[in-house]
Amino acid sequence: MKLELGTYFSYENTILPECIPIFGLLIIFMIDLLSHQKNTILLYFVSLTSLLITVIILSLRWETESIISFSGSFQTNNLTRVFQILIALSSMLCIPLALEYIERTKMAIPEFLIFLLTTTAAGMFLCGANDLVTIFVSLECSSLCSSLLCSYTKRDIRSNEAAMKYLLIGGISSSILAYGFSWLYGLSGGETNIQKIVNGIWDTQMYNSTGIFIAFVCITIGLAFKLSLVPFHQWTPDIYEGSPTPVVAFLSVTSKIAGIALATRIFGIVFIFSPNEWKIILEILAISSMILGNLIAITQTSMKRMLAYSSISQIGYIIIGLITGDFNGYASMIIYIFFYIFMNLGTFACIILFGLRTGTDNIRDYEGLYTKDPLLSLSLTLCLLSLGGIPPFTGFFGKLYLFWSGWRAGFHLLVVVALVTSIISIYYYLKIMKLIIYSENERINPYLQAYIVSPFVSLKKNSIELTMVLCSIGSIFFGFFISPFFYFIQDTLNLSIYFLN
Repeated sequence: MKLELGTYFSYENTILPECIPIFGLLIIFMIDLLSHQKNTILLYFVSLTSLLITVIILSLRWETESIISFSGSFQTNNLTRVFQILIALSSMLCIPLALEYIERTKMAIPEFLIFLLTTTAAGMFLCGANDLVTIFVSLECSSLCSSLLCSYTKRDIRSNEAAMKYLLIGGISSSILAYGFSWLYGLSGGETNIQKIVNGIWDTQMYNSTGIFIAFVCITIGLAFKLSLVPFHQWTPDIYEGSPTPVVAFLSVTSKIAGIALATRIFGIVFIFSPNEWKIILEILAISSMILGNLIAITQTSMKRMLAYSSISQIGYIIIGLITGDFNGYASMIIYIFFYIFMNLGTFACIILFGLRTGTDNIRDYEGLYTKDPLLSLSLTLCLLSLGGIPPFTGFFGKLYLFWSGWRAGFHLLVVVALVTSIISIYYYLKIMKLIIYSENERINPYLQAYIVSPFVSLKKNSIELTMVLCSIGSIFFGFFISPFFYFIQDTLNLSIYFLN
């Protein structure tokens, strides 16, 4: 027992980045428990500092070799590190979006930050999970904390409804996923480690059996629910509309990153016996998501529901990089996710700010906003143009590399559909921009009559504006540096070692 404990303690350094957010939430818990007065600045400082330290540690370990620890249940390599950096970065950007919102809605600040950091840590563990049990526990920890965040505005019936839907749909998808895992466990001869499952299935020669097909279908459905792929997307618009907007912004990026990281490991390692089958299924799901997501987004009147369907189409674009399964595909997918963090969170920052000043998220209420708030109007316009993939913005270069990798891999139909649906998405983005800049009515929008732009006085009151400006800058200029990003990620990921291990 002493030797075993010593072995496990020797691995503590491998999970240090994942433990830093846990230490941060424990400090927040102790501050809230011992302090009689709410020191909100200190709580935010602790949460942001813990995430910043996590990013720094992960960056310093970028070129270290792949490490398998905890009896093979956790693996650390460059691919897992880059997904973990993206999760921590998106969480850092989401925290400033919630400052003023939490104060206005009188939400409990410590609990909000604790749930957010717990979800972040669970997502980071999910990126490196190398065992079915570790995967499931990390996934459920993330899902449960996400449902608690959705219901955080307890007095809002829509928030409670969104939490119930998220919890029920999450439970259904998790049960289907667990059923698929049980088939893998049985077919491999009682193994839970991912690499041992592959070896076990090979030894038992069950790789062409009906059981492996059932496992593939169940796991694909479970992951499709988590990623909001059509036709398993029905819960997404309701969750986006009912949940607090900062929570929606957080879940819209972190859940996608963690889900893509998990899908990369599952399809790239476990189902290596049938690469053509899972690529065809994912191609169908991606095409359905891009078509349905963009077409339904045109008809939406709520900004949050429009972004929900937009996110469904965006995950269809991201899946292109996963389907290719090569260096170019994975590198372009990671870069597009990095760009998507700034484009999407910049848009949500604008929506949060507008909602706090007007109390509405209806698209038609943005009419004439430019006359009242040029900074907000310009930032929202830039982020929407980038999401639409209009040159020379960041989203254009991200889609260009993503579609190029898919075309080189031979998925011509998928790329053609992606191009056509990207053009369709430009329509509903431009419709919002037209409302913001040009007003057909002579009278002022009633929601804008009492619209007040807060003076740029304190960080607490203008954290949303700072995040909005930062994300807008990223949505404009990051695309010009895509070539160095692309080749750097391609050279340092070392995917061959990732698959061999």
